Amino acid sequence: MTTTPAAPAASSPVRDWRAPAAVCTTVLLWASAFVSIRSAGEAYSPGALALGRLLAGTLTLGAILLVRREGLPPRAAWPGIIASGLLWFGLYMVVLNWGEQQVDAGTAAMIVNIGPILMALLGARLLGEGLPRRLLTGMGVSFAGAVVVGLSMSGHGSSSVLGVLLCLLAAVSYAGGVVIQKPALRHGSPLQVTTFGCLTGTVACLPFTGVLVSEAAGAPLSATLNMIYLGVFPTALAFTTWAYALARTTAGRLGATTYAVPALVVLMSWLLLGEVPALLTVAGGLLCLAGVGISRTRARAASRAGADGEEPAVARAS
Repeated sequence: MTTTPAAPAASSPVRDWRAPAAVCTTVLLWASAFVSIRSAGEAYSPGALALGRLLAGTLTLGAILLVRREGLPPRAAWPGIIASGLLWFGLYMVVLNWGEQQVDAGTAAMIVNIGPILMALLGARLLGEGLPRRLLTGMGVSFAGAVVVGLSMSGHGSSSVLGVLLCLLAAVSYAGGVVIQKPALRHGSPLQVTTFGCLTGTVACLPFTGVLVSEAAGAPLSATLNMIYLGVFPTALAFTTWAYALARTTAGRLGATTYAVPALVVLMSWLLLGEVPALLTVAGGLLCLAGVGISRTRARAASRAGADGEEPAVARAS
């Protein structure tokens, strides 16, 4: 009598933790950048700070690229690399540094935080990405939280029209740079796209070399160390982990996660700088986190669907 062997038990799918870990790394490091910019910006002008940060980032990324022997990206990736490098690594960093000197931190945060909304709209228009209702709802809640945080942190000084326009330009260049970077990641690796995008931004900022050299001679060591930190961690590491995650999800959904940054900035300022937040600031930060949670609900549902035999959305995007 022959017996039919029992079918092996279906193994539970192993969830890929790398993309969520990359997103968390990016958000944490970008939040820490605001604390470092505050120190470095007291000694360095906007263009010099951007160039110094990009130089440190390019050297770090170049060394990693050589060790990993990834070489040059394919030709098809270069248009997106150059365009995103000029917009995001170059223009964004300069105008954001400049704008924050013209308006208070709260006003700058409110204006720049329209970036993720623009990112979702541009992604839907140019990349064919969807605009799920939960994503839009979550982004609306998070943006409301960012406005609350901004209002609670706004100073009583006047904000110049120039500063407002610069922060608006920063938001547009940030969103445009991300959307343009997305197609490049179909051809080049996250490390290649980030390295040569950072190099492109560095070349664009070379006119500030003389200012950087003269200001570095008189800058305190702490300001210079903060500038180097900005280049190595919030730029080299965080932009690479961002590109890794962007290659595996939509620009709109990934952009929504950056609304966690204002809440983390409030927490880090409290822990590292002793700046006790007001109750309104805490409420705004909680709204930001709640919105991120809402916007990510569909991603978790898709992951569960994938466990039941359907391909999750993140896997389809990769």
